[in-house]
Amino acid sequence: MGSVVKGVMIHESLLIHDYATPSFHSSAHSLLRKLRHSNFHIGISFSPSLPHNKVSVLKKMATEYSFDCFLLDDESSVDGVNEITLSWGGIGGKILFLVPSDKKVAFGQLSNLGWIIVFFDVEGAGACESSGVVCISKLEELPMIICSSIRKAIGDGVVTVGYIMKPSREEDFAKRGAFPMNPSPNGLMFLPLTFELPLQSQLQLVDIVLHKATDEIISVDLSGSSESLNKITFSAGMQELQRYMEQDSDCFAIDPLDKIYPVLDRLKIQQILLGLDALNKESCRAIRGPHFLKVNGFNDPDLAQSLSEAKLSLPSIVKPQVACGVADAHSMAITFRVEDFKDLNIPLPAIVQEYVDHSSTIFKIYVLGEQVFYAVKKSIPNADVLTKSSERNEVRPLLFDSLKSLPTSTGHSTGADSIKTNVNSFDLELVTDAANWLARKLDLTIFGFDVVIQEGTGDHVIVDVNYLPSFKEVPDDIAVPAFWNAIRHKFESRKRR
Repeated sequence: MGSVVKGVMIHESLLIHDYATPSFHSSAHSLLRKLRHSNFHIGISFSPSLPHNKVSVLKKMATEYSFDCFLLDDESSVDGVNEITLSWGGIGGKILFLVPSDKKVAFGQLSNLGWIIVFFDVEGAGACESSGVVCISKLEELPMIICSSIRKAIGDGVVTVGYIMKPSREEDFAKRGAFPMNPSPNGLMFLPLTFELPLQSQLQLVDIVLHKATDEIISVDLSGSSESLNKITFSAGMQELQRYMEQDSDCFAIDPLDKIYPVLDRLKIQQILLGLDALNKESCRAIRGPHFLKVNGFNDPDLAQSLSEAKLSLPSIVKPQVACGVADAHSMAITFRVEDFKDLNIPLPAIVQEYVDHSSTIFKIYVLGEQVFYAVKKSIPNADVLTKSSERNEVRPLLFDSLKSLPTSTGHSTGADSIKTNVNSFDLELVTDAANWLARKLDLTIFGFDVVIQEGTGDHVIVDVNYLPSFKEVPDDIAVPAFWNAIRHKFESRKRR
């Protein structure tokens, strides 16, 4: 096994606009965000002759991203290496240095010290590559070069995980150390995929793909007579990714796109949860889904009868059938009277769901491969509290966005004893059985669901299921290794098949 990359240096001229008022290139910010949590030493080099205003911008950015800044003279670059060596110490690997192509003479000699020199050449990337020199034409290509270099040094001992999701979600995972380019203890190396570059060249470096495809949904078609989602339209990039994985058996998704379809459809999930009854025993508390009813319109004169036949009483909670990925998927309402349904401003078709009294306590369940974790969070008040609050404030129905804020009641707080009683009633074994059952039924590796415990009966009711949750309520030193192990296990089991 050769020496792997442990440090990355970038020449300042590739990051800063050469204007009177210096600022960073937009692509530089994206690259620096990805490198920030890569588990490498990261540095920015600059010349002693660099104007003071540029140096100030560099140091400010270095502080923001927790990088180092080093003086590295174009004319005596070898001398500046000593400062880097002293600062980074024995990093146990090579340093990769990205420099502009017009600095080949000045910095090319650093390769004699074991550095990997990568030249940035917008115009001549092809020629540069054909001459046997490592060269890129876009900053977005640098992670590919880093991962390729590590792969060459380690060989088959490392599994490359390509991942794609919206930047805010990527940042949330990365800042907790979940996406290291520097291989994890169990041999995973994470490569950010981008639709700004040809996918094929990126995926040739990848063994397995982690996606949050719901971030790439363009539209969902609910027309027709089918009781489930008829058609989901993904972005052009996600469609290309899906086609590639279907054609190349060596590159596959941890959870294929078609496996997440039920999680996008609240009706389908409710129907699947009916099967939980097989886990229940007469002498024990039950785990189940809530009672529910699909409605195509809110002004149906027979709606009251339909609610009764579905075992739904008021208040109830109303949700769009589409669970995520489109506008208004999280727009919900709590209805207190049948009259509240009239002209209700919730996207149709919708699911009317049983409102379960649960002492304002919800259990967030996270399934990471074969491991199950949970966290306890405060939730919406019981029905009687909401009803009194609604009557007092003359607010009917109660509309809210579940991603932004949940309904509360002024002057009401759930007592610590009630929450403690709810927590003590939590049956982890029962929930774990349900998690394993759902994993088999949905054929998913990484997912989550929410459980509330019904007052009086003790029933554990699953009120929501989602794919690739953040699991941020679980301590990072526990959740992240479990996350890595789930991915590695999925890769190994797929390879065995």
